[in-house]
Amino acid sequence: MLLSFTLTAAKNPMVGGQMMYPTKNIIENASKSADHTTLVAAIKAAGLVDTLQGAGPFTVFAPTNAAFDKLPAGTVESLLKPENKGTLTSILTYHVVAGKMNSAEIARAIRKGHGKASLKTLSGGTLTATMSGDKLMLTDEKGGRAMVTIANVMQSNGVIHVIDAVLLPK
Repeated sequence: MLLSFTLTAAKNPMVGGQMMYPTKNIIENASKSADHTTLVAAIKAAGLVDTLQGAGPFTVFAPTNAAFDKLPAGTVESLLKPENKGTLTSILTYHVVAGKMNSAEIARAIRKGHGKASLKTLSGGTLTATMSGDKLMLTDEKGGRAMVTIANVMQSNGVIHVIDAVLLPK
């Protein structure tokens, strides 16, 4: 079975109405995106700014504001409370894989896995990557699915792939 993956990197892609620069780190770029204000607020609340500004490299599957809006009413507000920092951290680090995996590397891993690839997250959980036509899909441990809508947003300390849903660990 031959899988193709058509999402490719633009030289300086636009995300959330802003240019993303490969010379800037994950936090510097994500902070500029109008589509990722909820994610950035969550990263700050979880105390993960220093980590994601660090050397990495990291592969980040970055849910948009619209992805967070799909969660049940009140979920985001609850997660941002100091007493829920552990749960928030677990959810956010579930969206991060150590190393820098661009779309071609993920597609190779899917081919090697005969149609699916297991990606170990920083939280210790596993995301399953598959293809649906030419779209990269991620499935969480609870069966939730997210589609990569913008791939290969290169960063100085990794790569961001924008996704349309929040993934949840067990």
